Amino acid sequence: MEAGMTAQLLLSRRGGREARRTIRTAPKVEMLPTLKRGLPVVDPMDPEQVERVHEASLAILEEVGVVFRDPIAIEDWRRAGADVRADDRVHLDRGLVMELIKTIPPNVEYFARDPAKNVELGGDKSIFVPMTGAPYMRDLDDLRRGPTIADLGTFHKLAHMMPALHSSAHHIVEPMDIVVAHRHLHITYSSMKHSDKIFMGMTTSPKNAEDVLDMCEILFGEGFLEKHAVTTGNCNGNSPLVWDQVMLGGMRAFCRRNQPVLCSPFVLGGANTPASTAAAVAQLNAEALSALAYTQVVRKGCPAIYGHYLSTVSMQSGAPMAGTPEISLMNFMIGQMARRYNVPWRTSNLLGGAKIFDAQAGYESAMTMMAVLMSGANYIWHSAGWNEAGMHCSIAKFVVDAEVCAMGYRMTQGIQWDDFDEALAAVRDVGPGGHYFGHPHTQANFEKAFFIPKLFDNNSIEQWYAGGSKDIKQRALDHARRLLAEYEEPKLDVAKDEELRAYIDRRSREIPAVEALNEEY
Repeated sequence: MEAGMTAQLLLSRRGGREARRTIRTAPKVEMLPTLKRGLPVVDPMDPEQVERVHEASLAILEEVGVVFRDPIAIEDWRRAGADVRADDRVHLDRGLVMELIKTIPPNVEYFARDPAKNVELGGDKSIFVPMTGAPYMRDLDDLRRGPTIADLGTFHKLAHMMPALHSSAHHIVEPMDIVVAHRHLHITYSSMKHSDKIFMGMTTSPKNAEDVLDMCEILFGEGFLEKHAVTTGNCNGNSPLVWDQVMLGGMRAFCRRNQPVLCSPFVLGGANTPASTAAAVAQLNAEALSALAYTQVVRKGCPAIYGHYLSTVSMQSGAPMAGTPEISLMNFMIGQMARRYNVPWRTSNLLGGAKIFDAQAGYESAMTMMAVLMSGANYIWHSAGWNEAGMHCSIAKFVVDAEVCAMGYRMTQGIQWDDFDEALAAVRDVGPGGHYFGHPHTQANFEKAFFIPKLFDNNSIEQWYAGGSKDIKQRALDHARRLLAEYEEPKLDVAKDEELRAYIDRRSREIPAVEALNEEY
């Protein structure tokens, strides 16, 4: 019975199918605004359990301490009144930590090159940001290979064209044809040139961070950064309980220029944390609090974001795993902890460990994304392209992930009530046994009433055969080619573009062209 009714519906829809398909597949580059969550978050811990994690984290900070492998940070902490032992182990009094994190702004407003693409995060507001850091890619022919600066530009163009992506990020893939010491300059320019959305800033060394911020100053104007967030830095911790000199130097650069920084412990559950979900979160929370507090030692009131990278480790192979239940539980818990401290927080989204864009990649990514959305994360990073535990970014997965983000965006907005009475009136008009396809309400609302995926095939099998029997990977690659063919560059101001290029040329002469990060020049 149900199969027969479905067949009749398919037949009745064929008349207007091509028109709807044209609307559905036409490239749409208008960016979705900041996601404002309309669904309640999942809070698996009761208030007593939240306080138990909080107290355990503070005990770790006081009794075990955190290593800051950086003489500048050590002197900063001494001046702030922390107990420094054994040269670099900092024992943090709970009162000091809590006083410091109180000055972190609970919300961040970001300013893009195109003011229409400004976004906010914190509280019930969230943004989606593509993956970064892949040393390999899967290209438009689905070949796994080393990326170039042109390939990075391709991903920045796609990010610009994806409505649900709010940022072009930075090194989505590593441009292997650019010498390491100069790479940050060209990555930043590509982010700025190919998209007018917000972007991320490299923190691969303190000098690199300063270069990125100087380029932002050129793009947005002298003094603009002092009161406006335009980029985001990320500083990863070395779990367990270590922050190194390179990351801390990059953190200071961003804090001093009043730009947001993600304070991100790097969790490989069971390898660098206890083999316990709750205890792992207690350690991670201590690590995040120590870095968040340090941002306020550097500059009180500067924006900072509670960060983390979450993975669990296979006890058979030692490999990181994606999409596991414990990652989802940790996301729920971390959301509760961040809300306890009233700070915005970051998580990782559509993560896959599969080697190709297959069902495993889809299941892992979907498992993680549902938890991310229901945990109330604000800065939702790694939202497009991530596979093979971050070792490659797939063009096919990138565009599908971006569409899945659009689906998640719609779900997380919650139930829409604006046309409830009008839609109910259609029930009276159609009555028993009728259908709604031709009703004026349906015709006026079919595009927005239910999300219509561009890349998921829901046609009959006969239509699928007639269309070439394409799987989602092939449809995604075709879609990416079409987007790239129709991409229009949001041109930089000519004078600013010339100044940016001149800056890159000057710094490329000043920094030795070596295969190492610039930490000196």
